[in-house]
Amino acid sequence: MIPKSRVHRAQLALLLLPGLLVFALFTVYPILRLFWMSLCDMSFSSMLSQPFAGLSNYREIFQDQTFWIVFVNSMAYTLITVPGQMVLGLLLAVLLSGIRRFSVTFRVLNYMPVVTSWVIASLVFRYIFNTEGLLNYFLWKVLGVTSSNIRWLDSRWGGLSVAMILGVWKGIGWNMVIFLAALQQVSKDLYEAAEIDGCGGWGKFLHVTLPGIRGTILFVLIELTIGGFNVFTSIKMITGGRPAHQTDTLLTWMYYKAFSTGKFGYAAALSFVMALTLALLAIVQFRMMRSRDA
Repeated sequence: MIPKSRVHRAQLALLLLPGLLVFALFTVYPILRLFWMSLCDMSFSSMLSQPFAGLSNYREIFQDQTFWIVFVNSMAYTLITVPGQMVLGLLLAVLLSGIRRFSVTFRVLNYMPVVTSWVIASLVFRYIFNTEGLLNYFLWKVLGVTSSNIRWLDSRWGGLSVAMILGVWKGIGWNMVIFLAALQQVSKDLYEAAEIDGCGGWGKFLHVTLPGIRGTILFVLIELTIGGFNVFTSIKMITGGRPAHQTDTLLTWMYYKAFSTGKFGYAAALSFVMALTLALLAIVQFRMMRSRDA
């Protein structure tokens, strides 16, 4: 007679098998295949042969001046949009947590940008900040602040700044919802104890609210960092990488190298460079939060 423990293990294995097969087929295999592509000289002209190239694609990346430009762009986008979304989202969450009337209405209004299509929002921002767009019309024709149209999207940092503004505007509502849920888990007794100790509103926020939602802050920080490095649609729709790829980010540059120049091996290697960068940033963020806990 077969022991019940073995039967239970066999049943568990059979239940897990379909999920593991799907995971292996659609996650593990594509990653391994992509890594192999990064080690091959794979392009439109060598789709069938795929000669092994070793680390040449990685060397080409780090010797490419444009890569360093787009890498700095991605870092700058992340460093600006992540704190902007978190600070404004947390501020809204704190304000809305103290509102009793029309709180649902305010939450819906602030969450609307999150569910707005990236394509539509990007096109609207491009229209607003275009050389002949709405903002220049008001600044020049209506207010008379400028003497001519400003070419917002024709410079590196001008185009990136517009994309950053859009990124912050789109992400505030998501941060608000996450922080609202976290604030509801902070014990009211801690606020009462802080008030007895003489803490005011700012003291309660620093010594009760922030420590109480530290785990949520770490989660949001990592998620937004990944999202910052994965920015694609807004850059593609607003600037298209112009001028001369000066406003490209890692993802748009990867897309260009793969589907415009046909350098699939370079693009595959770039994806692993990007993944390694995100992993290192996540480790740094975890250690920073742990050191603060200590």
